[in-house]
Amino acid sequence: MEIDVEIIDNSKEFLEALPAAIEAGLTAIGLVAEGYAKERCPVDTGRLRNSITNAVDESEQAVYIGTNVEYAPYVELGTTKMGARPFLGPAASQHSDEYKALLDAAMRSDLNT
Repeated sequence: MEIDVEIIDNSKEFLEALPAAIEAGLTAIGLVAEGYAKERCPVDTGRLRNSITNAVDESEQAVYIGTNVEYAPYVELGTTKMGARPFLGPAASQHSDEYKALLDAAMRSDLNT
């Protein structure tokens, strides 16, 4: 009985596809995290909720969710006269298993094509 074994080195293709897979995963995470932040955001006029967005930083391999509304830190962290009503922190920290799954799915999808 003869067995032929062929070893194929796909490391070059893998390394070329890796940055796109990471970016796809971070983009998916950013969109989901933004949604969670918007769900938790207290609403008066809707300005704060509507300003929440996300951005992928490819150089840091990170995704950021946030807002440019000047009073957002006071809502998130509270003041001496108003209790904290966090919406960004929980959106980022309370769904880590889901974010890991999104990154894993993107890596599997992009690297298997």
